[in-house]
Amino acid sequence: MKKSFLLAAVILLSTGLLLAQADEDKVNRIPLIGEKAPSFEAASTNGTLVFPSDFGNQWKILFAHPQDFTPVCSSELLELASLQKEFDKRNVKLAVISTSPLEDHKSWKKALEEIEYKGRPATKIKFPLIDDENKLISNEYGMIHPSISGTKSVRGVFIIDPENIIRAVSFYPMNVGRNSEEILRTVEALQAADSQLMTPSDWKPGDDLLISVPPVTDQRAENVPDGYYKLAWFMWYKKGNAAN
Repeated sequence: MKKSFLLAAVILLSTGLLLAQADEDKVNRIPLIGEKAPSFEAASTNGTLVFPSDFGNQWKILFAHPQDFTPVCSSELLELASLQKEFDKRNVKLAVISTSPLEDHKSWKKALEEIEYKGRPATKIKFPLIDDENKLISNEYGMIHPSISGTKSVRGVFIIDPENIIRAVSFYPMNVGRNSEEILRTVEALQAADSQLMTPSDWKPGDDLLISVPPVTDQRAENVPDGYYKLAWFMWYKKGNAAN
């Protein structure tokens, strides 16, 4: 009886340890384009933040970093801060997460706000730096990759629309800086495109847009309405300055 009890206890303990290890090793998948952005509540340099609901019906960008005071990440934050007015014009809210503690965030922000980057005056960082020291947010957004040691893979960018749907996702390695202008351009492209409008390669605001459905069934030139043209039967454009 005693041996049976000890055996059962050993089995239960072993099972518990295995389950705990499995939970620890669990890797969440990256939320996909078209899915709802995972929500979370966390402390930040701007106070407690409930993401994405605190930003209401605006576009949101969640910009992730593995650690504070890294040179590449520092340059990225300085570039984002320099584009703050451009993001504001497009109704975009920025939120930055890092797996460093909140006190480090505050020190990092203060140090960055004293740097004159690329000849520009020192810039205030208005967007929140979010505490993810426990890596819960990084895990929820699928940014802890088993093939990469530590938090080096926490380099994701998630662009989220006013309905809190993820519209674009990108990841960069630690040694390659992300292009803030391209992130801004991606938001502009998403805002410009609707169900029948698309942006071609290298599109910039004001450029012509691709359309998914030809404006006419009879594609002879004399039938094409003003503001539209084609390069081939499968590539129709709407001029960027054409009326909606």
